Order: sequence, then C-alpha cells, then structure tokens
Amino acid sequence: MRRATSIAEVRAAVRDWRRGGERVVFVPTMGNLHAGHMSLLEAARAHGERFIASIFVNPMQFGPNEDFAHYPRTPERDAHMLRDAGCDLMFSPDVAEMYPRGAEDSTRLEVPGLSDILCGEFRPGHFQGVATVVCKLLHIVEPDAAVFGEKDFQQLTVIRRLVTDLCMPVHIIAAPTVRDADGLAMSSRNQYLSAAERARAPALQRALAAAARRLAGGERDYAAIERDGLRTLEAEGFRPDYFAIKCAEELAPPGPDSHHLVVLTAAHLGKARLIDNVQVRV
Repeated sequence: MRRATSIAEVRAAVRDWRRGGERVVFVPTMGNLHAGHMSLLEAARAHGERFIASIFVNPMQFGPNEDFAHYPRTPERDAHMLRDAGCDLMFSPDVAEMYPRGAEDSTRLEVPGLSDILCGEFRPGHFQGVATVVCKLLHIVEPDAAVFGEKDFQQLTVIRRLVTDLCMPVHIIAAPTVRDADGLAMSSRNQYLSAAERARAPALQRALAAAARRLAGGERDYAAIERDGLRTLEAEGFRPDYFAIKCAEELAPPGPDSHHLVVLTAAHLGKARLIDNVQVRV
C-alpha cells in the first residue's frame, strides 16, 4: 500500500492506474478505523480494481463546542488495517494541504433543503463542511465510484444530491450499517461511552426498530410514532435531538403516497452523540 500526503501524489497514482485501464474506487474516512469502515472497502471490491482511502479529520464540519481537537486519531493502526484490507493508497493530508487559506476562509458549499434539517438543525454549518470536503476529495481523486455508509443517512443523501447537482461523474455506493452483536451501530464515537452507557446504548436501535415495525404494520400517524420514539429514548437515559420519519429519497416529510421511508435519530448519551437509522418499505 502506498501512503500519500499531497494532492499531487494522489493524482499521479490515479493517472498511472487509468493508463492501465483500471477503475478506481474511493472510500473517504476520518480515520480511527473499525469494522464498519472495513465493510466500505469490502463493498468497493465489486466496483473496481484500485482502492483509495482517505484519512482526514475535517475541521470545517466541527462546530466551536465539538470534539475536533479530541477526535480520536490512530494513523498507524489505520494504515495497518487498510493494508490488510487490500487498500492500494492511503491519502492522509494535513489541514494546510486541504485548506491552503485555512478552513475558516475557504470556499464553502451548501446543499439547500438538506443541510439545515435533522442533524443540520443541531449542528449548524456541519453539512457545509461535509459537502465542501467531499467535493474537494472527489475532485482530487476523480474516482469511478465512492463508497459511503448508510449509518449517516443524511450525509449520504447530501452527497448524492451534491454529486447530481454538480454533474460529477462518480457513482455513489451506499454500504449497509455494520452493527455490534447487540445492535449498536459501529462508530468511532462509541468509545466515549462508559461501560454503563454502552450497556444502554442498544436501546437506540431498538427504538428505531419499534417505529419501523409500526410503519410496516400500517400505522400512518407519523407524529405519534415520533413522539413515542422520543419518550422511549428519554426513558432510557438519552438526551435526543430528534426522532424523525422521512421519505428515504430526499428526506422530505412523508405523504400518503410515500412507500420508502427512513426513521432517523440522533441522541446524546453521556459524552457521546449517537446517530442511527432504519429504512422501511410500506
């Protein structure tokens, strides 16, 4: 596996592979890798011959009171995991490489209608940062396909819209959420949980599953299902930001003709902010 820290190195490697007729698949991450990230590389295997993963903790998507400085960084362990998974190139730029003018003074992208709802309501500017860094990374790598996890369903939706609106020639692949045996979605932020909090954390997924069963069973009082989801999480010791039912395609409010829904939630438990979702066809 090659390791690159500069944009020029990545572009040179991609040029070489393309001259050989090889398809390039890209997996962007913020590092501190776990089995969920490795599943993204596994999903990539069906779509190309060469695989690039980026490791970059993006300051633009963190708010002033969030955990950018303390976000876990494990570059050497990440490199070993990527190498063992068959990654061809690990791109780990520093902030100056990605934002020569500094993140505060750089151009930002906005995806209207998707950036300020759900997590965007509680994390102002977050999805501007996500859209901006993903756009930059896709222009740097110019992959044939890029893989994103369904665990952050809103992020996936933002990226799909971004790619469509900017006419970017990249296929966005959605990889299913990877869960621990008790149902908790894998996340780097799970390590912020104490042992007692970790034992309670699977209640998040159970609340989503209960809502999905009600929808699949024919219930259509979306507001009542959302209220019950919030109450369930509060009773389990969470501090929920939201518990919402949306159309899966564009995260719009569901209507009488909506058949592909997603139930999404974000909730604080101790120092951790956990997100998860469940899709349901009705």
